[in-house]
Amino acid sequence: MKIAIIGTGNLGNSIANGIVNNSVKFQSLYLTKRKISELSNWENTPKVNITTSNVEAVKHSEIILLAVQPKQLNTVLNEIKSSLNPKIHTIVSVITGRKIDEIEQVIGSDIAIVRSMPNTAIAVSESMTCMCANQKGQLKLNEATAIFNALGKTLFIEEKLMQAATVICASGIAFWMRLIRATTQGAIQLGFDAKEAQELAMQTCLGASSLLVKSERHPEQEIDKVTTPSGCTIAGLNEMEHQGLSSSLIKGLVTSFEKINQI
Repeated sequence: MKIAIIGTGNLGNSIANGIVNNSVKFQSLYLTKRKISELSNWENTPKVNITTSNVEAVKHSEIILLAVQPKQLNTVLNEIKSSLNPKIHTIVSVITGRKIDEIEQVIGSDIAIVRSMPNTAIAVSESMTCMCANQKGQLKLNEATAIFNALGKTLFIEEKLMQAATVICASGIAFWMRLIRATTQGAIQLGFDAKEAQELAMQTCLGASSLLVKSERHPEQEIDKVTTPSGCTIAGLNEMEHQGLSSSLIKGLVTSFEKINQI
């Protein structure tokens, strides 16, 4: 595959790292950014080209990943649309809140378009990436899935669920980081030094997630294995619920969802 990432910021860099460091079979990877000096770390990487020209990147690629800011989308699409070939190119957008029909309004519906929402864990091949596509894009899903499956897990969903998926999966990284930080702070208060506390929090979070992934059980089934009658675990859980743990998390998700629908 010949791949281009238009707008190689934080997410674009994460995707590029995932592509280069994992089993994605690519012939070339073009990375674009207005401040090309910020891509200097890629200069000596085999098969990777950096440029300020989006048109150049498109002309040398087949799969075009759009990773610019939402407000920049129309400008970029108008810039590259004359270089797009329906027989060659597939557009893969990772832009928050921008719908497929908005892209089609600029470049037409004869171009394959895949809308996707990975998260920054893509850099370590642990992203949860949700995808949807236009009619032409559904014929090219294998190509997009090949990239994102090598960088984590993928789920094809209806486009109407993409905003919610963005909150759960992309914003969700930050939410889980905050929960890990809170656990770390609690561990420090209980006597561990900062490094030990963070290691305890991270590995326990990883273990909890891995248990659910491998067992395919509901979280409450695993909680039941830890909570004994009159024990410390149920006492702690109940206090957290009294203080609004679940309610606060759900309210945070809903607030993020309301905000993304305003973008």
